[in-house]
Amino acid sequence: MNKILVIIVIVTLSIPTVVSTSSFFNGKKNHIVEVSVLDDYDPLVDISVTIEIQAIRYLEKEEPSVLFKELSDIFFLKKLLFRETFLDNNPSFYVKVSINEEEFTSNIWSNTKYVYSPNWNATLNVPDEEELVNIKIQLLDSANNNTFCDISADEGELVESRDVEIVYNTKTGHWTGDDEPEDYSGYGRLSGTDDGTIYENDLDCELWFDIYQNDADGDRIPYWAEVYLLGTDPKVNDTLLDPDNDDIPTYWEWKWGYDPILWINHKNLDPDYDSINNYEEYLTSEWFSDPYRKDVFVEMDKMADGPNGEITYFPVEAKEIIQTAFNRQNIVYHLDMGKMGGYDIVPFDGDIGRSDLNNIYVNYFLHNDEDNWRRGVFHYGLVIYYEDIPGYVFRSNAYQIASAGLEDKLKYFFLDRDIVYGSAYMHELGHTFAFNPIPGHNQNSKYPWQLGFWLNRPYKSCMNYGWMYKLVDYSDGSRESPDIDDWERINYYAFEHEWG
Repeated sequence: MNKILVIIVIVTLSIPTVVSTSSFFNGKKNHIVEVSVLDDYDPLVDISVTIEIQAIRYLEKEEPSVLFKELSDIFFLKKLLFRETFLDNNPSFYVKVSINEEEFTSNIWSNTKYVYSPNWNATLNVPDEEELVNIKIQLLDSANNNTFCDISADEGELVESRDVEIVYNTKTGHWTGDDEPEDYSGYGRLSGTDDGTIYENDLDCELWFDIYQNDADGDRIPYWAEVYLLGTDPKVNDTLLDPDNDDIPTYWEWKWGYDPILWINHKNLDPDYDSINNYEEYLTSEWFSDPYRKDVFVEMDKMADGPNGEITYFPVEAKEIIQTAFNRQNIVYHLDMGKMGGYDIVPFDGDIGRSDLNNIYVNYFLHNDEDNWRRGVFHYGLVIYYEDIPGYVFRSNAYQIASAGLEDKLKYFFLDRDIVYGSAYMHELGHTFAFNPIPGHNQNSKYPWQLGFWLNRPYKSCMNYGWMYKLVDYSDGSRESPDIDDWERINYYAFEHEWG
């Protein structure tokens, strides 16, 4: 009897396993290969799996006008008092990661809401014969009694509803679970607002990460996938190779579930409907774009300071506040202030007009190239020193804000510089989204002594003149008429079409 069992086991192990790659690809071509059962998913290396933390951002409401969402305008002094208390209590983040139940703890990033380039990862040697690796990620705040921050889509206050569990596949290099391709917040991005608590103070954060394993050629496509699915050489780096000649290299297509050896018209594919086609998603991939989650790119250029002490100013914190407003909606905002090829300094001009703005647009945004690919990806937000109107749209994808005019707004004691600049910049960007109608966007709704100010008060958006300079957010449509959900009515394609 024992001999019979041994024979059955031997025969079973010798039967080739038929594998179809159709589940891995969004392309139309299937590859059928025969794969013997393996006892080592990568015979060229001893497999180690790495989780790399790339960025952490606090997503709770920062500015006073959003922090105290339903307070009346008469409580400015109270808002300022609470703002001081809030800003003195910045989080001090640290991360706990477990790989196959072995725990790793990062250093503490003290007293900051934003952690960029944290330079921390966790690596564990895993059994080469095991396909699946279990991973858990937790984010904590040491400044708040080691409280667990919310980076999960699960609802509730328990620790289990705030951490993230993922299963990594050493055969494919992909992962699933609480984060996976095509999920709402993006692949390799976790967000506590996925549970719908965007406007509740429950320590919502976003955490960006990557998971990968070592492989002989360093292209992050595992041995098993190269040999048994793609038919590529596991000793040759395929990162930039393009065997199907569709202008997208092998690694990008593999990561996002497309067939790297099937020609695909990526320039006509836009699965997340954000107006950025797959080819453009590839061009912006080093800046964390995602073909299945909406992205908004904006290039900022800034005017040089003047010869008589004129200062063209834009506070960095204003950029962070805008980014938080977008990101907590899972619309990831990318402002190019020099890290994406933009942020040119244009010559000072103290008496600028619309024709001058168009010249700047052609020279410093398009760089005299009408076919510049950035025209179809980036909105253009120029910061100048002075214009009679301190903010307006001058092309379908381009707008200006004027620093001198915004500084004049700060003469009112209840306004905050970061909020004023962030609100103005986000307001003008909203015009490139083709918002229409815009309640309160008229000269009769600016001030509390005007009837329109009160009639349009429910529309709590920086597009409304009554809220502009006090709020860095679009409305979510949750209040009574004439409130409108701005986030749902964004026209991502409007900026690509020139006027006229």
